[in-house]
Amino acid sequence: MSLIQQTFADLFHLLFPRNCNACGTPLFYGERTICTKCLHDLPFTDFHLYPENPAARIFWGRIPIHQVIALLHFKKGTRVQQLIHQLKYKGQTDIGFLLGKMIGERMLLSDQRPDLIVPIPLHQKKQHSRGYNQSQFIAAGIAHILKSPIHTKLLTRKINTATQTKKSRYNRFENIKDAFEINRLPDLKNLHILLVDDILTTGATFEACGKLLLDNGLNKLSIATLAYAE
Repeated sequence: MSLIQQTFADLFHLLFPRNCNACGTPLFYGERTICTKCLHDLPFTDFHLYPENPAARIFWGRIPIHQVIALLHFKKGTRVQQLIHQLKYKGQTDIGFLLGKMIGERMLLSDQRPDLIVPIPLHQKKQHSRGYNQSQFIAAGIAHILKSPIHTKLLTRKINTATQTKKSRYNRFENIKDAFEINRLPDLKNLHILLVDDILTTGATFEACGKLLLDNGLNKLSIATLAYAE
């Protein structure tokens, strides 16, 4: 970058400051989306190093999962919650792409490369209201690193289910078990699919989608999510 370009960039940044999506402080030149301090302080799980991690245990006895990766620990009132809120409701889709790339980098370290990356779909009414599906941006970040294709039309959310927030694990699954359908069915018998969403709580949504795919012949299923809520 030339001196003139650098000067214009500095002036633009001075007039139109960008703030960190985690802590709200102004970003320094060269920082994007999340400031360096917040990135350093994020509660990474390192679950990619431990196949029998707490997120993976959620699915034991429910559906067979090859690998479960959750990038961050989630607690209410933390910067992780702020990041997910900004991603889901404030249009800050760069957060999904950035953190998705971090998931992809960890999957490379564990020598995992799925054949297809499938973001969990939103119901069309919810996606129209929000304007986007945040999981697609997480999936795009993962795909950028792994070079695996994204399939956004494989699954459709046919039922706009009620909020899951106050439901038990069993009731969450009952609420959502019939909410999805396979829209375009490829030959799944030799495929490894990575399902992607923003947060893992009881695992009901992943279980509903995963069971549908496995019942239709899927060979191998993995799960990736930005955060794991204990």
